[in-house]
Amino acid sequence: MAKNDLQGTLDLLVLKTLDQNGALHGYGIVLHIQSASNDMLRVEEGSLYPALHRMEHLGWIAAEWQTTSNNRRARVYRLTRAGEKQLAEQRQKWARLTKGVARVLRFA
Repeated sequence: MAKNDLQGTLDLLVLKTLDQNGALHGYGIVLHIQSASNDMLRVEEGSLYPALHRMEHLGWIAAEWQTTSNNRRARVYRLTRAGEKQLAEQRQKWARLTKGVARVLRFA
């Protein structure tokens, strides 16, 4: 598996999380991924925030500062139309990747 495939997996998880939940701050994204995976997946801040900045630069997500319910400022991320398109592409790529892995496992 190429490094881009691994990086694409985090992108896929973040894009799907924002698609499913609407705008979230980084910690909310982390919590959703952890919860949805029954604690099998944990995203570290050192991986998440560079990915968020990269996806924002690519136009897949947009961010703005908001005040949270506990009166703190946080950057909140939302999916853009370009992000919706990228999510669809990433889902297709993931389906092909898992199909290939399943084939190898069947014959290993």
